[in-house]
Amino acid sequence: MNDTRVAVVTGAAGGIGRAVARRLADDGFHIAVSDLESTHGKLDQLAGELAAQGVRSHAITADVSDEADVDRLIGTAVDTLGGLDVMVANAGIVTAAPLLDLSTAEWDRVMSVNARGAFLSYRAAARQMIKQGRGGRIIGAASVSAHQSSALVGHYSASKFAVRSLTQAAALEWAEHGITVNAYSPGLVHTTMWDDLDRELVALQGGEPGDVIAGAIPDIPLGRVQRPEDVAGIVSYLASADAAYLTGQSVIIDGGMLLT
Repeated sequence: MNDTRVAVVTGAAGGIGRAVARRLADDGFHIAVSDLESTHGKLDQLAGELAAQGVRSHAITADVSDEADVDRLIGTAVDTLGGLDVMVANAGIVTAAPLLDLSTAEWDRVMSVNARGAFLSYRAAARQMIKQGRGGRIIGAASVSAHQSSALVGHYSASKFAVRSLTQAAALEWAEHGITVNAYSPGLVHTTMWDDLDRELVALQGGEPGDVIAGAIPDIPLGRVQRPEDVAGIVSYLASADAAYLTGQSVIIDGGMLLT
């Protein structure tokens, strides 16, 4: 990689994406942070915090399911920060519904953000990296649900299986260009998104808010819910020189919930 390393992180307004952006800034990357237009205030705040760490940072709103938006995101990041070395396709959504009751519109919405969004992000990043001719790292957001599905989140799981498959295919196709492609597969991460999912599952199954998350802890050998920073550490490694020979993998980081 070049001395002035640039990373783009989608879904960066909160949760895992925010933690990843902060960690990569700690690692010395200049960072373009991106999320939906509705989050522009949070994005601007994050960009300011990263700049205070001594790196260059730029906030760019974009919808990862929109091809033109993703191309604009990469183009703006390159024009502003000088190139692209690491793409973290972190943006994603999750909802709960029995498959028999799941609407086609909701299936399409989840697939559009999680699977189509990953594809568009991967492709735009790879095109830029190939143009630059110095390789790069593409890192996507999978999930333990990309390795083993669960009831009531079948559409989410299918979208994450798609990310895992896409990651493998992209790794095979782009290796000749010096581009590694990997994904991270978190378990139960305590973020606003998962709090929302907990409420949806409680509405479907009964109980009180927090019951689902609390009930999962006994199944986690390390005995606690995951933090966004736990995931950011893995992304830091995948973006580092130490991971130069790792490609096509979906690294599970879940406190031991799913053993492979």
